[in-house]
Amino acid sequence: MSFARTIFDERHQDFRETVRRFAERDISPHISRWSQEGQVDRELYQKAGKLGLLGMGIPEEFGGGGTKDFRFNAILIEELARAGASSVVMNLSGFNDLVAPYLEGLGTAEQKNRWLEPMVSGRMIGAIALTEPSAGSDLGAITTVAHSDGDDFIVNGRKIFISNGILADTVIVAVVTDPQAGKKGISLLLIDADSPGFFKTGPLKKVGLLAQDTAELFFEDVRVPKENLLGDLNSGFQYLRRNLPQERLSIAVSSMGTMQRTFEKARTYAIDRTAFGQRLIDMQANRFYLAEIATEIEIAQVFIDRCILDASAQTLDETDAAMAKWWITELHLRVVHRAVQLHGGYGYMKEYDVAQDFLDSRIGTIYGGANEIMKEIIGRKLAKL
Repeated sequence: MSFARTIFDERHQDFRETVRRFAERDISPHISRWSQEGQVDRELYQKAGKLGLLGMGIPEEFGGGGTKDFRFNAILIEELARAGASSVVMNLSGFNDLVAPYLEGLGTAEQKNRWLEPMVSGRMIGAIALTEPSAGSDLGAITTVAHSDGDDFIVNGRKIFISNGILADTVIVAVVTDPQAGKKGISLLLIDADSPGFFKTGPLKKVGLLAQDTAELFFEDVRVPKENLLGDLNSGFQYLRRNLPQERLSIAVSSMGTMQRTFEKARTYAIDRTAFGQRLIDMQANRFYLAEIATEIEIAQVFIDRCILDASAQTLDETDAAMAKWWITELHLRVVHRAVQLHGGYGYMKEYDVAQDFLDSRIGTIYGGANEIMKEIIGRKLAKL
């Protein structure tokens, strides 16, 4: 159930139908196998590229859609969630909302031709590597270092929990280029996966999002040409801070879409299942549970839609993105908890979608910046008012 959303027009609805057919044809039949293998097929990116599902915000000269309308990004995420493909969201939206904005906004003409156009077409896969074993939400604490050596940087360090890390051909890596400058000494480098000294392990064995390729990366004296510097030297932290709101909104949209699917399955189960001679939904306690979460979902959708419009107008700020990320992902946990409880013992069986939703949902409050960090961002803004 959901009210009529008014933020989309006919172009968006046509795009939604394209994504829906794509998900039903090219994703849903393979989810089980990909979950067992811990990664999707490379061909998925090529198929998505041919349909224009990658790089909607990238200029047409590089094969993109040429629009900054985030509503298209949101539709892609929503339809993947609707198809039960939450673990594939990061594969495709990971490029659109994490990798592409850095390359498009900071890349030189040569860098865009070398990396951006192949990624938009799906021939090349990209990733971004920020998190380290001892530096998660605190990006200022990263220790992967890049020392200057003539025309190159020499990179040493580790990154962990990197989405698309195994399949990635090129990774945007946050490195320390001025150890004395703290956050002001971080830069971004484009590092090709075939560079000598660059090693990967994985896919990592996660609790949920099993089809999402997640890796640990190692850099041992990796020589990177200085022409691979993305943006200005020692400006990486400000670039990260500028782009993280879109990533966090994407996480919120994914949680929103997934919890709606979970709710509908729980409602259907409550209608179909009987106990003590009546349907589960005829029991007042169950109706109240469903009424409560249905109301919260509707309220959350209104706020998400406002944030989507702000992102489309390039006016989404980090505080609103933080609010959306922490609130929606926490609501997602509550919805899944109620849905599992409503299913009883069947909710604990992996063949039921609600059980997998339970496992997939937990990461939402952690990645993209832990929700405690989101509250800190909001709190600091309030302290300045």
